Formats: sequence, structure tokens, C-alpha cells
Amino acid sequence: MTATQSPAELMSIDYLLSEEERAIRDVVRDYVDSRIRPEVAEWFESGDIPARELARELGSLGVLGMHLEGYGCQGTSAVAYGLACLELEAGDSGIRSLVSVQGSLAMFAIHEFGSEEQKQQWLPRMAAGEAIGCFGLTEADFGSNPSGMRTWAKREGDDWILDGSKMWITNGNVADVAVVWARTDEGIRGFVVPTDTPGFTANLIHKKISLRASVTSELVFDRVRLPADAVLPEVASLRGPLSCLNEARYGIVFGTLGAARDCLETAIDYSINRVQFDKPIAGYQLTQRKLADMAVEWGKGMLLALHLGRLKDAGLIRPEQVSVGKLNNARESLAIARECRSILGGNGITLEYPVIRHMNNLESVFTYEGTNEMHTLVVGEALTGMAAYR
Repeated sequence: MTATQSPAELMSIDYLLSEEERAIRDVVRDYVDSRIRPEVAEWFESGDIPARELARELGSLGVLGMHLEGYGCQGTSAVAYGLACLELEAGDSGIRSLVSVQGSLAMFAIHEFGSEEQKQQWLPRMAAGEAIGCFGLTEADFGSNPSGMRTWAKREGDDWILDGSKMWITNGNVADVAVVWARTDEGIRGFVVPTDTPGFTANLIHKKISLRASVTSELVFDRVRLPADAVLPEVASLRGPLSCLNEARYGIVFGTLGAARDCLETAIDYSINRVQFDKPIAGYQLTQRKLADMAVEWGKGMLLALHLGRLKDAGLIRPEQVSVGKLNNARESLAIARECRSILGGNGITLEYPVIRHMNNLESVFTYEGTNEMHTLVVGEALTGMAAYR
């Protein structure tokens, strides 16, 4: 037996999408179904992915920096980009993270704040997946408070000398270029750092139980000498990295719903075919209430994501609105994954099904690029006018 309606069909989501948006979504969905799903459980179990191979494939697919204009990028709508993130994360949060960090952090930083020479040097290769980027902001002791960062860049003649470290950096060990944020006498500056520069080291982070199908690294800078033109010229404050994070958080608003949808569809199909006490567990009221509640929450999250996407395409979205989306959709998607795991019972903890993998991944997504607590305080400040961060 199979389900009669998916959560998206229940909400008639396709009615809200243009033909082009549906077409882009379907191309990404087909790629995930044929390339990611058959192998991702093994990648997760081994803690290793063919990142460079996937980057080239994703570049050919056109999703790397797809929402940026020029330099080999597709220039799609924000909604189309969000739908691509949703489908990628339905495969695995680690795959969406690879794309998100590449396009919405590293590429966006160069596209928004870089010189024309920096854009020409890196963006076409990154859009094609021929070069991989990472984004160095978070430090071991400074996550929610990036203004406290200890990484420094000081002038030495015409050059810059970069010292310090960054932590929890997606793509770090496979990156060809790192966008690194550091203190300087001029304020917080961003630097475009080729990873083969002497003094640059990336250390792979092991023993993760979440985002195992993703490369996560510590970056260390030991007197990394950079030329004067390595600095991003168009920003000299935290506005630079925070605006990049806002771009990436927008993708998470959609992406988390992909993981939640995959969990929910798995739980619906499982409950229809799992027989206990002589009938499918889907026929019991407790199971149907769980499924109905989750489908409603997923649908509300989807409507919120699409509304924010339309605002973004109109140039009207505000940072606190992105926080609303990240706060709600990461929280509700994690709750859906946990509830779906309970429906699958003991089978829910095996990699034969995707639910425990999504659940573990969403624990990270719930925290990174702004913790649940920080986004709560962003919304609280928007409502009251009072900052409660300290």
C-alpha cells in the first residue's frame, strides 16, 4: 500500500509555484533521487563523501551560486534557490551544506564585497564546481558572538599577515579558497585566502554523530602572508559576514523542510505497511494524530518559506524575518524528525531508513548559523526594541 497524498499535495504547494520553479525543483529532485539517495547512508556511516566529485556534478547541475548574477552563475529567483535547497536537504543536510557554504557564504562574499579581479578569478570556477570554497568566521570560543574573534590580520609592508584559527568550517579540508574574517586596525575585514598559501592548515574534525556526510574542519593560520589585494575591498565591519550568514540562513529555511518531508513521507509509508495487532499502524488513532500534526506543521513551515522567498525576490525581506523562518522551520523540522523516528520504532534507529540520519543532522542545523536562542532574541528585539543578548 502507498500513501494517497504527500504533505505537499495536502497543501497544494505546486499551485503556489511557477512553471520554472517547479522545473528547477524537479531537476534537483531527480539528481538527489538518482545520485544521493543510493549512497548517502554509506557516506554517513563512513563519515566520508566524494566532495570534489559532487561539487563538479552540482556545478554542472547549475546549483552552485545559482541565485547570483553573472560570472557563470544562473541568476535564478530566491524561491527557486530555496526549492533547490529543500530538495538537496531531502537527500541529506550535508549535501545542502556543501552547496549553501559554496554559494551563499564563500561565493556571495566575493560577489558582494570582492574586487572585479577577485570575482573573475574565483566565481566562474566555483560556479562550475571546479574550485571549492569555505567560509571562516566561527572560532572555538566565539560562535554566537563573532565580534569577539581573536583571528588578526596586520599589515607588514604592502602585505597582510594573518594569524589565528577558525572552527566548524564546512568544506575546509577540500577547499581551494577560504573567505576568512579577521580583526584589523581598520575593523573586521574579509580575506580571500587560497588554501595552498604557506601557513594555512586545515584539520579534519572527527567523531561527529551529525552531518557525517559533510567535510567539517578547523582552519589554522600561522603567519599566512597575503598580498594587499587579498582583502575584500567593499566592507570593513561585521556587516560583511553577517550579511553572508543571512543569505545562508535563508537557504536553511527551505532546506530543513526537505529533511522533514523525507522523514514524514518515510513515516507515512512505513505506518501504512507496518502491521501490528492485525492491522497497519496507520489505522490507529494515535498514529494518525501524529501524522496529521506533523503534516500541518510542515505545511505551515512551507507557506512561511515561500512567503519569505517572495519577499526576498521583491527586495523586501528583513534580517529578523529570516530569523523567524530559521527559528520556526529548524525547530519544527527537528520535532518532526523525532516524532517520525518514534513511529518507526526500533527500525527508526537504523540507516536502512533515512529518519535517524536526518534527525541527527537537524540537531546541527538547529544550532549552526545562529542558534535557536539567538534567533529567538533577534525576534524578541524586533518586537520590543530591546536587545537581550547580554
